[in-house]
Amino acid sequence: MWGGRFAAQPDDAMQAINASIDIDKRLWREDIEGSKAHADMLATQGIITNEDNAAIQAGLDEIAGEIVAGTFPFSAELEDIHLNIEARLTERIGEAGKRLHTGRSRNDQVATDFKLWTMRASREAADGLRVLQRTLVKRAEGVADWIMPGFTHLQTAQPVTLGHHLLAYVTMLERDRVRIIGAALEAAWECPLGSAALAGTSYKIDRDATAHALGFHAPASNSLDAVGSRDFALAALANLTISATNLSRLAEEIVLWTSPQFGFATLSDAWSTGSSIMPQKRNPDAAELIRAKAARVSADFAALNAVIQKLPLAYAKDLQEDKALTFAAFDAFALSVTAMIGMIDTMRFNRSAMREAAARGYSTATDLADWLVRELRVPFREAHEITGRVVRRAEETSVAELSLLPLSEYQAIDGRITEAARALLTVEKSVESRDSYGGTAPQRVREQIERWKEMFA
Repeated sequence: MWGGRFAAQPDDAMQAINASIDIDKRLWREDIEGSKAHADMLATQGIITNEDNAAIQAGLDEIAGEIVAGTFPFSAELEDIHLNIEARLTERIGEAGKRLHTGRSRNDQVATDFKLWTMRASREAADGLRVLQRTLVKRAEGVADWIMPGFTHLQTAQPVTLGHHLLAYVTMLERDRVRIIGAALEAAWECPLGSAALAGTSYKIDRDATAHALGFHAPASNSLDAVGSRDFALAALANLTISATNLSRLAEEIVLWTSPQFGFATLSDAWSTGSSIMPQKRNPDAAELIRAKAARVSADFAALNAVIQKLPLAYAKDLQEDKALTFAAFDAFALSVTAMIGMIDTMRFNRSAMREAAARGYSTATDLADWLVRELRVPFREAHEITGRVVRRAEETSVAELSLLPLSEYQAIDGRITEAARALLTVEKSVESRDSYGGTAPQRVREQIERWKEMFA
């Protein structure tokens, strides 16, 4: 490629650091798609002949077949997927192959290919999250009224239902999907193809035609920005980072729930590992690795940001690293989603252990305070103080649940407290009472399950 300017071959180390074919060959579909659209446009504009275009189209289809079949001769000497495909095309169809690059540069070519890939990968990531959401809703439907402790500060707070807890992640993942799809739509707005190296081209090309052929809304309005910007990839990785963080939070709960200390759930054999010396161990390695991969995705975003933030316009070779980071982030994310689907789908929950844990820690104390406010018109701060004294008395007398504390003890603290109030202090009554919209009451959980199922239909 450089024969007209350089008399000697590059040093081996230079060739090694400069070549990217081992990474960017994943762009082959997008490169062929972009080249076919570009060739069609060149022919329509009379820049190349229809015969040359027909040869190019057929040659690119044959090359796609070779890559799918695993027979394509990738070469590191040709640096990247773009030159590999162009060289192979010329080898197959002759002079017509050399005309394909008319009116474009590798700079706008790679920016277009990379945008197309990121759009497709973002849509696939969103589709994977949808499968995980369906799995969570399916599991929530079967445990809509199973009681478990709700936590703040990882301390027992109030009873909730397991169905409600699982649906919380469905809601979080929906926001993730919206962000990820939004990044794909943003990337789809402007097409870089035709911006050439940085200044546009003197050929009378039709950029609207190629933009629409490739699924973009319009051609990029500034050639410098088109070839030198990677904010579409940054946006995609930022949104993946947020979603990977949410997956990591769910993974952490799986680690806690499956420990003997919690005993809320058991992973299936397919999603557990053992110990080399401790036969009793059932380790949640997949969940732990999802936590670690969230860190990897976040690091890839930070690294890409660091690569871009120091670059003046327009293109610089630093941008070769953008694809390795972006591919790695999407790969880690996809694997995390797949593993999470498998774990959630096959996990067994322990209803009795969760119910027992929900009753510990005087989790229904707020229900007593609410009764004092609702029935006796006691100011909430006063009700809070009265309830605190009841909890202290239960601790002093080693009573595990407020519903088991004798009424006489309640009335020794405040004579207005009745048996009706004490009867409300079971975990079952507590969750039933939380029936505001979005609350944990089983009837509200079932309503939300139906809402999600309608949305997914």
